[in-house]
Amino acid sequence: MNINEWAEEDRPREKLIARGAATLSLAELLAILIGSGSSDESAVDLMRRVMADCDGRLKRLSRMKLHELTAYKGMGPAKAVTIMAACELARRRESEPPEEQVRMNSSEDIAAWFRPLLQDLPHEECHLMLMRQNFTVMDTCLLSRGGLTESAVDVRLILQHALLKGAPVIALCHNHPSGNLRPSRADDQITANLKRACEVMRIHLLDHVIVSDHGYYSYANEGKL
Repeated sequence: MNINEWAEEDRPREKLIARGAATLSLAELLAILIGSGSSDESAVDLMRRVMADCDGRLKRLSRMKLHELTAYKGMGPAKAVTIMAACELARRRESEPPEEQVRMNSSEDIAAWFRPLLQDLPHEECHLMLMRQNFTVMDTCLLSRGGLTESAVDVRLILQHALLKGAPVIALCHNHPSGNLRPSRADDQITANLKRACEVMRIHLLDHVIVSDHGYYSYANEGKL
């Protein structure tokens, strides 16, 4: 049965207007985004099928590629792109700096800041956090994408960012898409080089944090800074 043939109170859009978005299932919310299904099933049934393949987890949905989504009958490129855009908006909302000043009191705070942005990525990214003397966040920036090497993460560039912003405290964070939180030799080498350079420039390296789906690793907590 087509959604238009359902009782009005059961249609996703009408249900949202009448009862609020919180009353809708994931499939119903996603059905609103894609608008329609196929001749064989409604948009809600299509999204139920997709979410069943994702074990009902939005994180798994957010990792799906365009070709994986369009493999479902009734899911054309326009619908797939809409879902991918919605997942990206959710990621950016989670990583958006709050309006008030936020203080990084621990490695857990740094991990909590970056994990929504990095944990679902299929590739490595390294980000820099710039802080004031009281550990409140001034800014963040992307340093590299695709892998952590000395050529990709230039210590001079990190110091340049800190000096231009006047940031006396910095922290580094990157992800391990594999889920393995054990630092690599390259991770250790970059951290050691950055620590020495920061000491010379009198900039405090607060931490280097590695994040994944399984948690985080902190160089500071492990006594390696």
